[in-house]
Amino acid sequence: MKTKLLDITDVIRSKNAGPYELTFDIMFKTQDWFEKVVAAGVINADLICTLYRIPPEDLIGIVEFAPAKAIKVTIRRPRPSGSLGETDVYGAQQHAPLLDLVFDL
Repeated sequence: MKTKLLDITDVIRSKNAGPYELTFDIMFKTQDWFEKVVAAGVINADLICTLYRIPPEDLIGIVEFAPAKAIKVTIRRPRPSGSLGETDVYGAQQHAPLLDLVFDL
């Protein structure tokens, strides 16, 4: 069954994790959805590297946190926050590629 990430989450957001890193929070509506996504392994290094066009060494971590029904992903920023040419000082607009994510569950 095709499932949209937007349909099974309450929150998908991005934010700074310091001036050199971005963090993405994916918070699921139910524990069941969280567990299904984790078991299927759909939020993984290959997906994040592809969505954000980064090499694997720029993926800092993917953490599954069951008490919050959440997955946290942290990557290196392509440019430091506030540096010349950087367009999102707070990192608050970087979650957009996750919004169109569809997968089989």
